[in-house]
Amino acid sequence: MNKLITVVAAAGLAALAFGASATSSAALAGQAKVSMTQARAIALKTRHGKIVKEELEKESGGSGLRYSFDIRAGKVTHEVGVDARTGKVLENSIDNGKD
Repeated sequence: MNKLITVVAAAGLAALAFGASATSSAALAGQAKVSMTQARAIALKTRHGKIVKEELEKESGGSGLRYSFDIRAGKVTHEVGVDARTGKVLENSIDNGKD
């Protein structure tokens, strides 16, 4: 019985954590003035290649809210950051893999 309670409690905590993450992402998206689609276009215009990872995050620099894209061009991956409120390119560098 104790094992069942532990499993149910762990599943409940995981669901809460996932829900909080989804809510946070939705809240961040609501603060953005530039859509993900627009930010993708800006990033791909800045650095041609294939987007392999994308996220909306709070980070210092610019307005504090940015889209981050990992764009692979050949064997090199670049990180392009786009301000989610202004559309300005904040970063265009080779991804060092430390993220």
